Amino acid sequence: MTFATEITDSAAALIALLGEGVEPCDLAGRVWGLSDAETVAVAEASAALIRGAELAQVAAAGVIAARSAREAGQSGLAQSRGHRTAVSLLQELTGSAKADAARKVRIGESLLTPAPVPGEADAVAPAPAWDAPLTAALVAGRVTAGQQDAIRLGLGEPPTESMRDGWADAAEQLVAESQARSLEELRNGARAMRDRLDPDGAHRRFLERHERRSFRLWTDADGNRRGSFLFDDEGGLLAETVLASALRPRRGGPRFVDSAERARADELSTDERTNDQLAYDLFLDVLRAGALADAETVFGTRQAGVRLVQVVDASGAGDGVAHSEDGVVTLPAQVADQRMCDSGYLPVTVDACGNPLDVGREHRLFTPRQRIALAVRDGGCRWPGCDRPASYCESHHVDEWKRDRGRTDIDRGILLCRFHHMNLHHHGWRLTRSGKDDFVLHPPGSRPGCAAVRLRPRAALTAAWAGIDPPPRRFRPTG
Repeated sequence: MTFATEITDSAAALIALLGEGVEPCDLAGRVWGLSDAETVAVAEASAALIRGAELAQVAAAGVIAARSAREAGQSGLAQSRGHRTAVSLLQELTGSAKADAARKVRIGESLLTPAPVPGEADAVAPAPAWDAPLTAALVAGRVTAGQQDAIRLGLGEPPTESMRDGWADAAEQLVAESQARSLEELRNGARAMRDRLDPDGAHRRFLERHERRSFRLWTDADGNRRGSFLFDDEGGLLAETVLASALRPRRGGPRFVDSAERARADELSTDERTNDQLAYDLFLDVLRAGALADAETVFGTRQAGVRLVQVVDASGAGDGVAHSEDGVVTLPAQVADQRMCDSGYLPVTVDACGNPLDVGREHRLFTPRQRIALAVRDGGCRWPGCDRPASYCESHHVDEWKRDRGRTDIDRGILLCRFHHMNLHHHGWRLTRSGKDDFVLHPPGSRPGCAAVRLRPRAALTAAWAGIDPPPRRFRPTG
């Protein structure tokens, strides 16, 4: 299918749904009169049209950037129109923010292939760039410009020529998973793969962020006392965990808690302070109390702490990096070693897919150790597109306790955030699993056209448990 055909078909689908005579000011009213299925079809056709138009726009942005290079001087394309850079010109043409214009230029430049050098027709063609799978997928419409940019920025450039194949494999794997991943998950998954491919680089980046850590206080022109943090990796995780532990009831945390914790959660939920005000008061309480703080009073029954996960093979050799239980943030292996000296560790034996093998008990509620095993395997809410971390999740029984005489077994349990857990129970969704295969989410029977969704492990965890194992190559060098 040609580019013109795709654009024309998408536009024709929109016109068929909305009518040829509809005015822009009447669009919202016209869509309001459509059925649910027709409304979804409008969104889908619009997305297809936008993808096609965006591809043309980024291609133009790349050419504008190439023709506005510094070597062109004042005769460059952007310079001849009164702009210093291609980004500035694109801002004017599209009305977009500087960051968005820069993104389009960056994507457009990645689409360009080196121009042939005059007189070198017999020269050996250069090897395909490591990001060739990303470029091909963007042109074919299998990823959006935003997805391509997120994957490319997350992976970064290979540090050595010998690592280009690994980068290309990672890019191909992320492209294959792009339809089932949110933009944020693709970006985080790309970073996690980069760190596992290059643990030395991961350690270097960790130390660089550590050196940039800072905190400062100042008074603005209105006399307000202000502060600013720049966290290193460990400090940022600790701060997030402290806030999450204290504010979880206000942010959709678990409901199944003991009576004392439930009373505290109810009190916090009805508190008139905003979340930002609560966070500020918590920060000052911890600052005042220091080492003498009553952790249970401040944080509730689950005290704040950062739990790290490191993959260790049968011989006892650890992976080059570890990751946090909440957020699946990759950290150097040295951080995990330091934590083990300070806090010890809990071993969880898993298979190649991250399924725990050595725990599981017949209790109505999952035990704390089983919760740890589920967090290690799932990394957070497994509902498609949800980014809630493990500490915000509840353990769902795939087999109903009474109806199916289900066991409280980690192989039959899955982490879901409170919203999606309630949505599953109250709106007819079902979860199934055959053995240790992927969980399958089945939509309510009243939703025709909605197919079951296989819940793939998070991209970062897939790389952690099984390495970067790409699908069969679709892209081959032509030279």
